[in-house]
Amino acid sequence: MKRPTPLPCMFVMFGATGDLMHRKLLPALYNLFEEKRLPRGFQVLGVSRDQSLTDAKFRKWGVGALKDAGFPSSSKFARWCDAVLQYQTIAQGSEADYAALGARIAAIERAHSLPGNRVMYLALPPNAFPSTIEGLGKTGLNHSRGWTRLAIEKPFGHDLASARALNALVHKYFDETQVYRGDHYLGKESVQNLLAFRFGNALFESAWNRDHIRNVQITVAEELGVENRAAYYEATGALRDMVQNHLTQMLTLTAMEVPAAFEADAIRSEKIKVLQSVAPLRSNAVVYGQYAAGKLQGRKLRAYRDAPGVAAKSRVETFVAMRMEIENWRWQGVPFFLRTGKRLAKRTTEIAINFRSPPIALFRSIDARVPHTNVLVITLQPDEGFELSFEVKSPGDPFRLQTQRMKFLYAEAFGNLSTGYETLLLEVMQGDQTLFVHGEEAEAAWRLYTPLLRHPPPIHFYDAGSWGPAAANRLLAGTDASWSTR
Repeated sequence: MKRPTPLPCMFVMFGATGDLMHRKLLPALYNLFEEKRLPRGFQVLGVSRDQSLTDAKFRKWGVGALKDAGFPSSSKFARWCDAVLQYQTIAQGSEADYAALGARIAAIERAHSLPGNRVMYLALPPNAFPSTIEGLGKTGLNHSRGWTRLAIEKPFGHDLASARALNALVHKYFDETQVYRGDHYLGKESVQNLLAFRFGNALFESAWNRDHIRNVQITVAEELGVENRAAYYEATGALRDMVQNHLTQMLTLTAMEVPAAFEADAIRSEKIKVLQSVAPLRSNAVVYGQYAAGKLQGRKLRAYRDAPGVAAKSRVETFVAMRMEIENWRWQGVPFFLRTGKRLAKRTTEIAINFRSPPIALFRSIDARVPHTNVLVITLQPDEGFELSFEVKSPGDPFRLQTQRMKFLYAEAFGNLSTGYETLLLEVMQGDQTLFVHGEEAEAAWRLYTPLLRHPPPIHFYDAGSWGPAAANRLLAGTDASWSTR
């Protein structure tokens, strides 16, 4: 059953002509319009420093963005852009500029009979967050006659100290109930379904513990290299770009305890408890890598250091693998392996739950092959779904075991899924914080990884098109496990 349409509101989009707005946010809003899920009188006010833009030019830009996104009817989405998109510059970002922005917001609300419900969406580079939050707070745009919500894109800080400082600034002007720290992975149906899969199926929840699970592997692998993001990546690296947010969110949803209720505060509280239970990361439990030249599907690929904008002797990691231990009753003794990298052999995002072997090798006398253990693979991209492997007897004589798989694909059952941004945008309008990161959660994640930022492990080089450096294999030592390469 669809949730009710949100109350009438407007989005004030900072970073209005940026890449995120172009590729993700505007197409997601238009998808919601096509699905008739946007509220009556909905408006988007684009905001940036560009003083040359006008309403007309911004609408033309919007039409181009939707064309690039592949929507078929240009006349239809052109009419939507004309009806919905407005533009306002904040020029130098002075208090006078923010006061003018406030006046423009009020004028739009009067013209469209809106009740003063506003989403302030920061689709900005992280270094622009503080000045924007200050500008909103000092001019009273942190509150309105309706509700005001602040949506902040990742990354939220670049280490523990900066995350704490940003949280303090946010809380100076906004209550935590107003704040929506985004991670688009949390909007994916397959990520959300982790909760349904675990807590809605007694078969799996009863086995979701140290007694039945041998280890857990969480992988986010990309075929792409740094492409045109060298300036960003040189200052960020894979730990900040992927591990602290995407992989950590997948970790908490996989490992969390049953929440007291299916509501934001209860779920986010359990996620924070997971992070607080992770043992400090030892230096020998983390491997950094950087891709060298290589080949993928017959194509020659250049090394990371050869990409434009990358330092000749860069020590930035494009690959991270780590072994984590969660010191609580459910997971004591179960290693969690996290892995992410660029220029790997295959694009995939998955969680592999490796179950323990039967306590007695009953068939060893008649089948010398060591049987595979049951593995549950939850795939988030590109083919969202689940796969469970199990052992059966192959037909005929002699007696032999064979691994078979049961598979469920979302696309086959429900058709094409959304990008995840549609869900998150709708949740902000609905006032549901379940899929967003709490301030304490952001700090708890940075607390885990900041020691690695201060004292990074050595870089191991790996061929582009491979599964990463061989050194990552040592993390699995003593576990009778191997990295998933499905």
